[in-house]
Amino acid sequence: MEVRKEDPVFRMFFISISLTIGLCLSAVFLGLAIRSRELINEEILARARTHFNGIVMTRKWNALHGGVYVLKQPGASSNPYLADPDITDTQGRVYTKKNPALMTREISEIADKEGQFTFHITSLKPLNPGNAPDPFEARSLEAFERGASEMFAKSAQDGKVAFRYMAPLVTEEPCLACHRDQGYKLGDIRGGVSVSFDVDAVQRKLDQNNLVILAFSLLTVASLIALVYFFFRQMKTRLHKIREELRVMATTDALTGICNRGHLLERFHDEFERFKRHGGELGCIIFDLDHFKRVNDTHGHQAGDEVLAAFAKLVAGRVRPYDIFGRYGGEEFLLVLPQTDCQAALAFAERMRDLVETDLTPRLSFALETPVTVSLGVTNANPADTTIDTVLKRADEALYRAKERGRNKVETC
Repeated sequence: MEVRKEDPVFRMFFISISLTIGLCLSAVFLGLAIRSRELINEEILARARTHFNGIVMTRKWNALHGGVYVLKQPGASSNPYLADPDITDTQGRVYTKKNPALMTREISEIADKEGQFTFHITSLKPLNPGNAPDPFEARSLEAFERGASEMFAKSAQDGKVAFRYMAPLVTEEPCLACHRDQGYKLGDIRGGVSVSFDVDAVQRKLDQNNLVILAFSLLTVASLIALVYFFFRQMKTRLHKIREELRVMATTDALTGICNRGHLLERFHDEFERFKRHGGELGCIIFDLDHFKRVNDTHGHQAGDEVLAAFAKLVAGRVRPYDIFGRYGGEEFLLVLPQTDCQAALAFAERMRDLVETDLTPRLSFALETPVTVSLGVTNANPADTTIDTVLKRADEALYRAKERGRNKVETC
């Protein structure tokens, strides 16, 4: 029963350790997954900032020169939002002005065709309706008005994942040439440039990486829990073995291998309480080896120990599984016989007396001048008894009479 009582404790301890390992390792692998995602997102953000800064520097170069005139090719149209965008040289060739906004849009169209990235210049008050902001850009521009320095997000575009980035354009002196009429002053945010590029492949690899981390974490947690379970099983088996050894040491007589006095009386008390509750019969026999001191004095204590061990083995081999047999003290032994009346106890005692007289001495490794015999006192518990002491006292009195009558006898009381 004690082993079964320990099992829930082991089970709860194992579950607690397993949960701790699982939570700790899950936290570690989750941290790795999050950190990997953060590093990749930081790299994507750095790429977007690089694109944005390249666009801003190109625009700044254009603005510093007050716009750039290029040869007007056949089919090309002039910027309708500029005053006098065209000029003609002395040879009659027409040049049209490319201001920063127009140049930015045309470069964006080239980048979009090559599938690299797209960018869009926009503001809340665009001169060109084609530069009107989309929802992401409008939210970003409003955020810039509140002091935000940049905005970015991932979104689905044409069934793929795209990264969008936007930062503000701050009004500088060259910008006022085109935007003074709109009320802008130096330092005002007059719009922004949004950058968008495909990160679908990166996102798929990131998702795959997360699946690999998840699988590896599950495998690691399962392996460690299995290892912990193995050690717990080993520890539990060893602990039960040690506990059983301690139990045997605490309840067994080291010399004879039968119950020691403490355990013997404890079990006798339990049987007596059961007898008092339910009635029935309860026999009791006290054995005392005759002239045992003579064996010790003549052949030594080792010979005496051999006689005690041989006697215990002889009797223990004849009792029932539920009988209680143990060493009562010195050369005295006690046998408790549940559900056994006085006549049956007397008959068993007589058989044991005869068995000891005929079979014990030949089992010894040394020769004795006279065979080993035993005297026995037999009694039965009765309803008037209040403790086992009264039963033991009657059995002891019967044993005393057996010795008084010459030993090697059975007496009852």
